[in-house]
Amino acid sequence: MSDDVPNDGEIKMVVAIVRPDKLGDVKKGLAEVGAPSLTVTNVSGRGSQPAKKGQWRGEEYTVDLHQKVKIECVVADISADDVVDAVREAANTGEPGDGKIFVIDVADAVQVRTGKRGPDAV
Repeated sequence: MSDDVPNDGEIKMVVAIVRPDKLGDVKKGLAEVGAPSLTVTNVSGRGSQPAKKGQWRGEEYTVDLHQKVKIECVVADISADDVVDAVREAANTGEPGDGKIFVIDVADAVQVRTGKRGPDAV
């Protein structure tokens, strides 16, 4: 494939787990690189971000699963690297718990309405 074809003509899924308060910034960043389509899911998980201790009715408890949002963005005609850079720039606070970004190869895609397959379906 030619070097000017994004993702070497392949379909990629960029999956980002970020802080919920950074979702608006990430959406804006994705739109700026031409990738406005996304799926967002509220998730909870744990990584390097430290657990938080709290107290409720006199009892101490630990919150070790933190609320995050998972953003999935499938691209064919936009560089996955550009999407990664946009998400990282928009979601970065410099603190533990900023999240992770994964890039996954997509074997195929099918548009439900038209039946188009592959990059044309994205």
